[in-house]
Amino acid sequence: MPIGGGAPLVLIGGPCVIESETHALSLGGAIAEVARRLGVPFVFKASFDKANRTAGLSFRGPGLDAGLAALAAVKETHSVPVLTDVHEVHQVPAVAEVADVLQIPAFLSRQTDLIVSAANTGRAVNLKKGQFMAPGDMRHAIDKVTATGNDRVLVTERGVSFGYHNLVVDIRAFPQLRALGTPVVFDVTHSLQLPGGGDGVTTGQSEYIEPLAAAGVAAGVDAVFLEIHEEPARAKSDAQNALRLDRLEPLLERLLRIDAAARG
Repeated sequence: MPIGGGAPLVLIGGPCVIESETHALSLGGAIAEVARRLGVPFVFKASFDKANRTAGLSFRGPGLDAGLAALAAVKETHSVPVLTDVHEVHQVPAVAEVADVLQIPAFLSRQTDLIVSAANTGRAVNLKKGQFMAPGDMRHAIDKVTATGNDRVLVTERGVSFGYHNLVVDIRAFPQLRALGTPVVFDVTHSLQLPGGGDGVTTGQSEYIEPLAAAGVAAGVDAVFLEIHEEPARAKSDAQNALRLDRLEPLLERLLRIDAAARG
């Protein structure tokens, strides 16, 4: 699936964490159906392990083996590519057997060994820009991928730390990241986190998903990244900044209109 270079706007979406194989299959199928109906290329995203939860007792996911089995089931059943995070070098070979895109989490965006290991698989690598990094700093992370001979690299904006418990998105980041020569993804929902803003949990502001997504698409991003859940209040991770499933179709319709105008 092409991303960038004039290709259609891509949706990367799914639950923040794999809650169960059954849930991943059900939600993945529902999202895929909306995407197909609107002609939007879709990559299913979910994490098998959320290794950077705020509190030690927070739900992290099913783990590597069960998580990869769930991702493989979604990929085969719904005929969609899948994306997931890798947090440690030892996870990379197994994840690359299943995932079409290996994602480097924002907090690990300077971890050389992890980035190089992911790049050496030949899979596409999605580098999430650290909340502590300027857009131009990502050129070094990109170079770590391309130095292996792998040019299948994406860069994702997910907000910048702004004081305590807050993130902001600087729209200037999108053209600055594009100037580095890679497709640009906008992680809308993670940009609306209030990290650690609750009592041992990350809270969020899902009410701003639509305007933030619209601004990013108007600025010319190549893909939007959305955490989606049929009942966000019951989600086991990032409940307060996830998009409710029934809001996905009208949001995509709006984004497609904006994208067409921006490209025009």
